[in-house]
Amino acid sequence: MTDNPQPPDDLAMGTSLDDALNAEMTETAGLSQAQIVRKRFLRHKGAMFSLFVLVLIVLLATTSVGWGPIPGWWKYSYDDLVPRTGDDGGPTMSLRPTWLGGSGFGLGEHPLGVDNELGKDMFALNMRGVQTSLTIIVVLGLLSTSIGVVVGALSGYYGKWVDSVLMRFTDVVIVLPLLVITAVAGYALGLSGKWSVAVALGIFTWTGLARLVRAEFLALREREFVDAARVANASNLRIIFKHILPNTVGTIVVSTTLLMGAGLLTEAALGFLGFGVRSPEVSLGTLVNQYQGAYETRPWLFIWPGAFIVAIVLCLQFIGDGLRDAFDPRQKRIPNRKDLDRSGPDPVDEAMATTAAANVARQPGDGA
Repeated sequence: MTDNPQPPDDLAMGTSLDDALNAEMTETAGLSQAQIVRKRFLRHKGAMFSLFVLVLIVLLATTSVGWGPIPGWWKYSYDDLVPRTGDDGGPTMSLRPTWLGGSGFGLGEHPLGVDNELGKDMFALNMRGVQTSLTIIVVLGLLSTSIGVVVGALSGYYGKWVDSVLMRFTDVVIVLPLLVITAVAGYALGLSGKWSVAVALGIFTWTGLARLVRAEFLALREREFVDAARVANASNLRIIFKHILPNTVGTIVVSTTLLMGAGLLTEAALGFLGFGVRSPEVSLGTLVNQYQGAYETRPWLFIWPGAFIVAIVLCLQFIGDGLRDAFDPRQKRIPNRKDLDRSGPDPVDEAMATTAAANVARQPGDGA
């Protein structure tokens, strides 16, 4: 009696790769590129959860204390003076249900505590800080993306002396210490508002994106569709912005998302050092700087701004990771057992059965 032979490792590996390719082709058959990207992104659980949390934070900051013409439902504003509480101003938010011995779910008078020294409601201050920091990173992302795309596109398409000049200028900007040059520029020019801080950061954070776009243009400018556009007598600007640039959207979107996360950390560092947004405006970084001395006695004044910074940065990083996987054409999904059962018999099991039958057929009979 012989044992059931096992299929070779290369056979099992080959069938698994074939299954992955077949599953991917089946799922994307008849779909446009945008639909394929959307489907892959929606399948990324980390990115979807991060997007949900980020949207929740944005809605909370926008609707609670109001933003521009949008009125807020919270009773205090970030610049209102609130009555001092009798205790140390701790948070009144309750998250413990009554059946666990708590007072039930509720926000209370001051959910994130109150600063008794300045008479400020910390929930209103944190929501205003989130608004300011989000505004800064959005403006930073738009400005740095615009500069990086233009510099990278021109450098990668024209090459030669244009590439040399633009890349040497990029190298000069890269070696400049970002925190130092931004802090010095803001202090020398008296820049203290959120718009000026966002512009100052955007001017010096485009270098990485420019290098990525340049690499994409160097590869795409030799493709057949670019040669066809030249034969059709298309102008250089039309070739750059109409034919090549749309093929780099994936790289640009992913890089911009990650850049915004890094920009929030930079803004928080500037605020922590005292060179960011200044009074009467507040940002998450300035709140961390303002209440760093209260960490031992009143930690809630310091922890909540830091928690919002960490949450927003992590959300942006996970969303960027999901977008990278969605735009990557080499990204293939390995099918699970449920997908294989739905599509038919397991090819590995069929290969094992075929190999076993062939080995039994080659064995001599018992009476021979």
